[in-house]
Amino acid sequence: MDLIWFLVVGGVIGWLASILMGTNGQMGILANILVGIVGSYLGSLLAPKLGIFPSDWIGSLLVGIGGAALLILLLKLLRIFR
Repeated sequence: MDLIWFLVVGGVIGWLASILMGTNGQMGILANILVGIVGSYLGSLLAPKLGIFPSDWIGSLLVGIGGAALLILLLKLLRIFR
């Protein structure tokens, strides 16, 4: 059951980040899940270095969306997304 939640939350985070970054039409569900999971990890690594320490699930969700948006930006710079 934990794996299902992991994939669902990763997909939602990736989907919200893709809407924020304007790549929603280019990404499918698998890309949303991958970007959400990898971006959340990236956000969790970078947030403490920026002085951001989320204390609840909403803060963690926002850090995950920010990390996923940063990942999408990096993928845009590499011309994977336009």
